[in-house]
Amino acid sequence: MTLLLFNKPYGVLSQFTDRSMSEARATLSDYIDRPGVYPAGRLDRDSEGLLLLTDDGRLQARIADPKFKLPKTYLVQVEGDVADDALARLRGGVTLKDGPTRPAEVERIDDPALWPRDPPIRYRAAIPDCWLSLTIREGRNRQVRRMTAAVGHPTLRLVRWSIGDWTLADLPPGQFRHA
Repeated sequence: MTLLLFNKPYGVLSQFTDRSMSEARATLSDYIDRPGVYPAGRLDRDSEGLLLLTDDGRLQARIADPKFKLPKTYLVQVEGDVADDALARLRGGVTLKDGPTRPAEVERIDDPALWPRDPPIRYRAAIPDCWLSLTIREGRNRQVRRMTAAVGHPTLRLVRWSIGDWTLADLPPGQFRHA
């Protein structure tokens, strides 16, 4: 069995091929040349961080399927200064268009020592921002972004830091290692 931990850079698709006809976009094949491994779950093109790839279909299903409630922790830079009431709403679960989310574990954190993003996020002097550590146990499409927006704090940068016990620690963007 193969399990790879990959630090997906911003702008890279979580797939090996791109069917887009309009522009050439970066894919996993630009970084990983390991036949037979496939992503266990997805990470949006405009999100960064941990993506697990495996050749074991059962493990892939266990990682990606929400019924296993595997915790996924994100470092999230949001617009505005997040107040305690917004944190409480996230902790209680928020209602999105596709229904209520499960409660999240969330706390404000100091700016994490992350790699620079290319391109950098837009800086606006008149609008503060802050960082959150947010853990969910489900994985709807763009869920973290929709949750922070629902409490009035749009996401500026999103980095998945861990999935279960697997973490990005000491793994530079665009690099992978065996678990």
